[in-house]
Amino acid sequence: MRSTSSGLGGLAAACVLAARGHRVTVFEKNAWFGGKAAELQGNGYRFDMGPTILTVPKVLYRIFEEARRDIAKYLDLRRLDPQWRCFFEEGTTLDLVEDQEKMAAALEKRRAGSAEGFKKFMTLAEELHDISERWFFWKSVGGVKDAIPPGAALKPSTLRDLMTIRMGKSVGETIRSYVPDKRAAQMLDHYTQYVGSAPDESPAVLCSIASLQAHEGVWYPMGGTRAVPVALEKLARELSAEFRAETEIAKIETARGAVTGVTTAKGETIALDAVVSNMDAVRTHTELIGGEIGEAFGKKRYEPACSGVVLYLGLKKAYDHLLHHNFVFSRDPHEEFEYIYGKGEPAPDPTCYLAATTRTEKDTAPAGGEALYVLVHTPYLRPHHDWEQMLPGYRKVILEKLKRTAGLTDIEERIEFEGNLTPQSIHDRYHVLNGAIYGLASHGKYMGAFKPANRRKEIPGLYLAGGAAHPGPGMPMVMMSGWIAADVLDKDAVAAR
Repeated sequence: MRSTSSGLGGLAAACVLAARGHRVTVFEKNAWFGGKAAELQGNGYRFDMGPTILTVPKVLYRIFEEARRDIAKYLDLRRLDPQWRCFFEEGTTLDLVEDQEKMAAALEKRRAGSAEGFKKFMTLAEELHDISERWFFWKSVGGVKDAIPPGAALKPSTLRDLMTIRMGKSVGETIRSYVPDKRAAQMLDHYTQYVGSAPDESPAVLCSIASLQAHEGVWYPMGGTRAVPVALEKLARELSAEFRAETEIAKIETARGAVTGVTTAKGETIALDAVVSNMDAVRTHTELIGGEIGEAFGKKRYEPACSGVVLYLGLKKAYDHLLHHNFVFSRDPHEEFEYIYGKGEPAPDPTCYLAATTRTEKDTAPAGGEALYVLVHTPYLRPHHDWEQMLPGYRKVILEKLKRTAGLTDIEERIEFEGNLTPQSIHDRYHVLNGAIYGLASHGKYMGAFKPANRRKEIPGLYLAGGAAHPGPGMPMVMMSGWIAADVLDKDAVAAR
């Protein structure tokens, strides 16, 4: 029997394993399944609490194809175009659209010469995406040796790929070498926020995200992104997976170095052949495995990705100038990222992401109102951070930013419902490392794209899924991690027969 935990990665793994004939049990410490993809309701407003941007739907399609099920019977996906609206400090706006010719023309209007540079950047992004598909995606990768088989290392095509990925160059450097307009560059920089990392510290290969989003689109599942784990849970149950809510795992049991089962926080020990842990990779090793292996893993220099403050604002009157997705950009991205990733303190003038879901789904708010989701990235938790004390002041910073830069001048008068998450509550609620929303940071211009491999070779029977495992954070990558974990587990089980 196999077990998984129930974030999006764990649910994806459960579906794939059950579809391939394995007996699966899903354990979850909370009362709901789906991890950060939870929901908040109040006063007639409905909010997605965690991820809100769905890209690369082919990952979801592949999971449902494993079970030979029609995804359309489980999810109603709506494509959004424009994908975002961007608000800048000087009062200008820019919409990110799918059509690359229209996008190039819009950038050319902002600054002469931008169209050609943007097109060249998108060509590079497409090449990087193609390399990622061939070397990085859909398999367990923890480093260069996993990505590139020994026999392929010296082939001319491999060497060309290595040159193309611009090792030693950052996302920020690469974008600015093609796109002269600083605000357009700031918009493109922000793709690295999908992985909770600074563009000047992240490897250039992550520019591939721009191509992924341009070609695969941005989607909204009716019912909110919460509809995704609900659909995955339904599929897994139909495939006979067992679900156990409010069952916290306290320890992964091993004998002679291999997984033998789990022990719950209530002291129940359950025998298992294999475990897919959707808990943070570092905390899985240091808290659930422990011993010399856990201690050694904990000593590795894994840096948490950023955390965030989320405000859930029920507005009695909507703002018509917002799109479904919006970014209200900081006055100075270098200052912003230096505070978050360098100083480890909240940025004084942050970028705010807004999801105004009534643009696509009216019943997320009472008639005429808005369920406004506001996310501001912050540093991961430091010992001196007391968010109970810090939140009121930072809430004011956020609202003043929205008033000044996005034209939400009377937002406080419109609020009739409010909730929040802070780095501390994220840490406590989801068992992530130091409140990091996106798992582990992708910092390092050479090796920053690599995360812990899904198959843990040093502990047979242990597999990892989630944002702190390969291929990293973001809804599609997390679900891909679950597919990979299930795939390598299944192959190992077949080989052991």
